[in-house]
This record gives sequence, structure tokens and C-alpha cells, in this order.
Amino acid sequence: MAGSQPQPYESALDAIPGSHPYPRSSRYHDAEIGIHTQPDGTPVRYAKRRLLPPLSADPDETGTHTVSSGERPDHLGRRYFGDPAAWWRIADANPVLDPRELTAEPGEEIAIPDGLRGGGGGRHG
Repeated sequence: MAGSQPQPYESALDAIPGSHPYPRSSRYHDAEIGIHTQPDGTPVRYAKRRLLPPLSADPDETGTHTVSSGERPDHLGRRYFGDPAAWWRIADANPVLDPRELTAEPGEEIAIPDGLRGGGGGRHG
């Protein structure tokens, strides 16, 4: 169309039924999207509360990792999932509020959710 301007990303997404603003690798990809209407009538999209998936009690589906000095959550995401941004999968499997707590104590064992990794089982070192 002559003279038409491309729509901003958010507006383009709003026009696609069932569209989702988060990529498949994001922890929020499966979260339900809500719309809050501000007092001036402006709609604001947001991700609704995300509940943590249950961690399997089967030792073949959950491994452990012993934290080494200098490790960071992104290092673990890369090691176990092939993606540094996948650290959140490990955070979901451990009782931490801040992902830095995962690697704060060298020598501590943390859970690694093998079932999400797409292969292998058992324990890690």
C-alpha cells in the first residue's frame, strides 16, 4: 500500500490472534497474557502469574550439580541446556528468589532438571 507505515512491534502483535510477546525459549512463553486498562483507557499487556512446574521426584529425571568457585547461572544454562539464557530452568528447580543464589556457595549441590534438557538422566558432577 502506498504511504502506509509499518506498525510498531506491539501493535502488530495485537493484530494477530493468539500471538505471544515472548520467544519459545522464555520462561514466560506459556504464561497467559492479560490486558490492564489504565484510567485514561490505554490498554497495557502483561504476563499473568507463572506457576513453577513440579520437579520430578524421580532421580533419573533430576540431577545435581556441585557449584564451583566462579560459576554463574548463565554458565550452568550453557552447560546443561546449551543456552546461557536457560538458567531460569535451573532456578525453577531450586528454592531461590535471586538466581545468583544458585552459584553463591561453592561446594553446594543444586538440582538440575534433566527432564527439561531433552536427554540423558542421572547425576551430574
